[in-house]
Amino acid sequence: MTSLYKSRTHAIKAGASLAAILLSAGGAIAQSTDDDNLAIEEVTVTAQKRVQSTQDVPVSITAFDANFTKRVNIDDVKDLVKFAPGFAGDSKDSFIDYINIRGISTNDFGVGGDPSVGFFKNGLYQGRNGVVVTSMFDMERAEVLRGPQGFLFGRNAISGAVSLYTAKPNFDSASGYVELGAGERGILEMEAWANIPMNDNFALRLAAYHSEEDGYADNAAEIGDDNLVAHDKTAFRATAGLRGDKWDATLMVEYEDREQSGSIYRAIVDDETIPFLNEVLGRDVSPRGTIRDVDNDAKLGNYDIGEVVSLSAEINFDLGFATLTSLTGYKDHDYSYAEDFDGMRIGFNDYAQDQTGDYFEQELRLVSQGDGPLSWYGGVSYYKENIDAFFRQRGDEDVMCAAYYYYSCSEVFAYYGWGEFTPNADGLLEANQVTGSYHGWGAYVDMTYAVSDKFELGASMRYSKDTKEFGNYILPVASDLGPFWAFGVYTEDFVRGENSWDAFTPRFIARYRPNDDWMIYASATRGFKAGGFGSFAVEADDDDVGDDGLLLVADATLNQFEPETVWSYEVGVKGDMLNRRIRMDLSAYHYRYKDLQLNYFDKGTRVTNVGRVKSWGLEGTVQAIVSKNVDVFVAGSWNENEISGANAVEPGSNGNRLPGSPKFTIAGLASYHTEVGNGEMNASVDFRAQTKTYGGLGNVEQFANGGWSDFSARLSYESFNNWKITAYIENIFNEAYFDGTSEASDAFPAHGFGISRPRTVGMRLSYRFGE
Repeated sequence: MTSLYKSRTHAIKAGASLAAILLSAGGAIAQSTDDDNLAIEEVTVTAQKRVQSTQDVPVSITAFDANFTKRVNIDDVKDLVKFAPGFAGDSKDSFIDYINIRGISTNDFGVGGDPSVGFFKNGLYQGRNGVVVTSMFDMERAEVLRGPQGFLFGRNAISGAVSLYTAKPNFDSASGYVELGAGERGILEMEAWANIPMNDNFALRLAAYHSEEDGYADNAAEIGDDNLVAHDKTAFRATAGLRGDKWDATLMVEYEDREQSGSIYRAIVDDETIPFLNEVLGRDVSPRGTIRDVDNDAKLGNYDIGEVVSLSAEINFDLGFATLTSLTGYKDHDYSYAEDFDGMRIGFNDYAQDQTGDYFEQELRLVSQGDGPLSWYGGVSYYKENIDAFFRQRGDEDVMCAAYYYYSCSEVFAYYGWGEFTPNADGLLEANQVTGSYHGWGAYVDMTYAVSDKFELGASMRYSKDTKEFGNYILPVASDLGPFWAFGVYTEDFVRGENSWDAFTPRFIARYRPNDDWMIYASATRGFKAGGFGSFAVEADDDDVGDDGLLLVADATLNQFEPETVWSYEVGVKGDMLNRRIRMDLSAYHYRYKDLQLNYFDKGTRVTNVGRVKSWGLEGTVQAIVSKNVDVFVAGSWNENEISGANAVEPGSNGNRLPGSPKFTIAGLASYHTEVGNGEMNASVDFRAQTKTYGGLGNVEQFANGGWSDFSARLSYESFNNWKITAYIENIFNEAYFDGTSEASDAFPAHGFGISRPRTVGMRLSYRFGE
């Protein structure tokens, strides 16, 4: 596949629009100085395992090339949420449980299940919370695919997938790039890469990245860390390219060290929960400061620290009739995390996690070549994952007693005749150790037949089998309260279990091209996500709980949940108008989920399967060349969803909307560019806006996260001598909003999390050579 990363200097010298080439969500815009020859350039992707224009792919996909991601300062995989329709739920940590596509999120922050949104890099699965989030540097492109994805990768992704492709070595010439950026609050950004051809058949590409920023959220409690939402991350990648007459190989090693704040929470003042806590605690616990301030004690700290090593190898063999591809990947990670979950200064609940793990994946794929009416591809894949996690949850003892018994612990113990209460120095600290050993394999085949020059039919089938061995050890508690809040019980040792789940999942596609400019498609796809085990609870009958007063479980079993499945139906149209000066990509979908995996709190945070979810939606992107100086890109979505059968875990939820899913989203970029002196000046504005989201299945309006909008502006000058300077203002109007909210539960208050970054001013200077 030819590289999408074009030389901007070459484009300028040819009279092209710099800003338009940067704008390439689904197609780069190339222009000439003659208004009659303006046209949107094709962008190719490999979403169906062969090189195709995005306009020919009968899949809902939004593709961003490296120029676009650099242009709008996307340097983290979750930042793609901003510009992809149907994509929501960014959060400023290393978790992806809040990320959703078309309203479906993972909804489990443990390690016993699988993500609903799959993240892939160079075709290889990236894993789970704590390891999946990586920096985007020296990229070729990024693709966001919506709907079930079981036929494009080695792992299932039931609601959608994010696929990153890093830049590969170039055998033709030596080249390089250096960028330095600085901004408010100590922002320092550095990126560099060098492409080094060693000979005609061997080339190296080295890339490095660093980003740091002081925090922008102050702690009104003046306890623990201040200036939260800070980060300091460094990454390095080495890629080797080799080739022969009928084969080529790409070998990569990547290392990333991430240090940042954990999520910050701010309690939401309501009419019941906060006044109740004020009364039983005898003091005002309402959060102080502004919406951008936290007010918590963070007794377990606040940090998000990860170290990830990745190795991968892609080898392609030209067999004449087909291309055989081998993909091999290995990841190893260490991860530590802590947050103040209650968002208050009273120590209701602090959370921490220490995790290590490794992941191996092997995929073999065969893709047909030739010009006949039948095209096909098929593959087999295998993975093995080991995970070890230690979780801690802490609360102040007297807060627990007051919140649930209305008196101090000493008074409660005296009243019930439990003896004398002795405070514990560490408070109520509940912990559990989890181990997991998972493996699975899949096989898939896809066939497309051209009935005529205009009409094609396609059918796919995948078989998946996943096996999980899991252990959960809930440790004894030193506090006299026992396992009072997080678990309700403890175990003598590990509670272990094993199970397997498998499924056949088909897909059917029809594609019609009435002319060279338009394509219409329809698809029906079944998606599957394996079952698993809850990380924060065990199952025990009352008869299994001992009478030692400490709630020791004599014969517990794991909290197990079953697979979830979906049928997704979609129709779409992609086309060009006005001699390719306008490009459109529109789709409508309907899906029905069965046995949705959902977590809820009942003597521990449990995961269970609940009822059904059905949804309808519209999505689209429009690109336009307004003139030789003006380009526009707009992406938008509408989603309507409702859940049924979840009343057992959330009474009154039938017919309610899924949490975290906005009904409407819109994003876009408008760019003006003109030649000035010995280069080109570019001015642009980009934005994202979305409607409110709910914090839980109860759809409580008081705890909803209000709609918001975020605008940024950028001004750059790039000379024909390959240097460039850019100034930017992000969040121009200093909008303060949360990434999301959660609803109140009993005495536990609702809270908002992930406060928006304030108005930020900065600049970047870059230089490229050898292109």
